[in-house]
Amino acid sequence: MLIRDARQEDGPAIAAIIMPTIAEGATYTLDRDLSEADALSYWLGADKETFVLENNGDVIGTFYIRANQAGGGRHVCNCGYMTRGDAGGRGAGRFMCEQSMIIARARGFRAMQFNFVVSTNEGAVRLWQRLGFAVVGRLPGAFDHPRHGFVDALVMFRDL
Repeated sequence: MLIRDARQEDGPAIAAIIMPTIAEGATYTLDRDLSEADALSYWLGADKETFVLENNGDVIGTFYIRANQAGGGRHVCNCGYMTRGDAGGRGAGRFMCEQSMIIARARGFRAMQFNFVVSTNEGAVRLWQRLGFAVVGRLPGAFDHPRHGFVDALVMFRDL
């Protein structure tokens, strides 16, 4: 697997990854009916450094890194990760997170924080914990899940 900077021509492959996740509405706080243009504008925004994960030349995942806050908080980064539906269970999420931590350290970040991990996204919570992230906060009923109703969101953090 190979991580590389996202390029303009990756738009269709990135859209094919992020649009189903956004439309499902179970893990991200983005409007479920977000247009493809607006979704790509968000994911590839100027405030982010966006990457893709290739497996044998096929884009199967994408992630971004950005400063979590400005000013005195800019040494902590935030990331978002999505994999293509058929890429689950192949280690793509783990690989992207591991690589994002290496990239973040190289960019001078000292820590990584996930601001809003939906508690019912149990696979992600377990993976982040295995990678050294601790739950440092719980936001009761903060996410309106399409199947489970109001569920907690977690704030997860780790030093780099």
